[in-house]
Amino acid sequence: MDPKSLRGDTVEEKRLTEDASRERNWKRWGPYLSERQWATVREDYSPYGNCWDYFPHDHARSRAYRWGEDGLLGISDRQCRLCFALALWNGKDPILKERLFGLTGSEGNHGEDVKELYYYLDSTPTHSYMKALYKYPQTEYPYARLIEENRRRGLSAPELELIDTGVFNEDRYFDVFAEYAKFSENDILIRLTIANRGPEKAMLHLLPTLWFRNTWSWGPIPEESTNKPSITLERDRLVRAQHDVLGNYQLAFEGNAKPLFTDNETNSARIHNYPNGQLFVKDAFDEYVVHGRADAVNPQNVGTKFAAHYLLEIEPGKSEVARLRLSAVAGGDDVGSGRDAASRKSGSTPPATDPFAGFDEVFAQRMKEADEFYDAVIPSEMDKESKKVARQGYAGLLWSKQFYQYCIREWAVG
Repeated sequence: MDPKSLRGDTVEEKRLTEDASRERNWKRWGPYLSERQWATVREDYSPYGNCWDYFPHDHARSRAYRWGEDGLLGISDRQCRLCFALALWNGKDPILKERLFGLTGSEGNHGEDVKELYYYLDSTPTHSYMKALYKYPQTEYPYARLIEENRRRGLSAPELELIDTGVFNEDRYFDVFAEYAKFSENDILIRLTIANRGPEKAMLHLLPTLWFRNTWSWGPIPEESTNKPSITLERDRLVRAQHDVLGNYQLAFEGNAKPLFTDNETNSARIHNYPNGQLFVKDAFDEYVVHGRADAVNPQNVGTKFAAHYLLEIEPGKSEVARLRLSAVAGGDDVGSGRDAASRKSGSTPPATDPFAGFDEVFAQRMKEADEFYDAVIPSEMDKESKKVARQGYAGLLWSKQFYQYCIREWAVG
């Protein structure tokens, strides 16, 4: 959206102007985390040029990506160095739900097709406020059935969709809402609301996850440090993420959540059938939560991937809320280097005694500002329902601004 075309009367329009003039980097953080990185051309190093078979969904939980990341209703900085997203487990699925599932071209009877129910509900252009929804079944997700049945059907047959499998019968599912509100450019408030739409009490494992894209295992990458970053437990309910270029960030979280740590490294034993070069690997949280392997996570509370593990029991028709705050650490040697350092200094927030003081008020203010912005942008002569459609259409466009790194020269050398 071109700031020159706006009147400049709303707070969001002022942010757009500040961002365009590089006065403040309001777009540094956003929904840039991809919906899918597995089975893509940029991750394909196969000798036969078939990305679908070379890097299938089944590998995604265990295999470090080379050129990007993906996650569920997540965010990242513009260069996808530090990522945040959700992971879920209903106690029945064979794997932790960390990303969207879909069929590849060889599996779907009509080609590639995501098999999930998720909705982008709202976003401002600077991502000062964002909201999205994922519908997670309480019964076992039918991974195998979706693959087998759609592969069996021909081109002339309709697709088997997730809703056709019966997993949403009797409303036995969770509505998982993810909301983000920026206090400043590098200070993001996160509110996760889990609603039980079913007729009975239901259990859910919720794992808000923070991790670094692996840029240290492949050799030099343009504009990146090859030094391995780290995430450590700073104190109770607070972790610190340290990166040479990005600088230091902290993630605060509320409630009764167990901190889990591992490394964003390939589980070579599972993928390539040879011993791992490190003890703690990418799929550790899946092993810990789904398979009960306590030794899969790092007891030293350090790594390049972190999750706060909540175990929720939600009554029918009720909701639970988890609140987190991701913010740059101000002062000292924590600001990183170069252009990133200047950007971070302008939006850093000194650590507060209570990182959640005024939390809900900030959300209310950003939502009010989003309403004011769209009241100014969407033509007033449109009826109420049409305005809702237009606003959610904008949300879909803005949430689809996702990181795509495909540098042919660097890609060609591996």
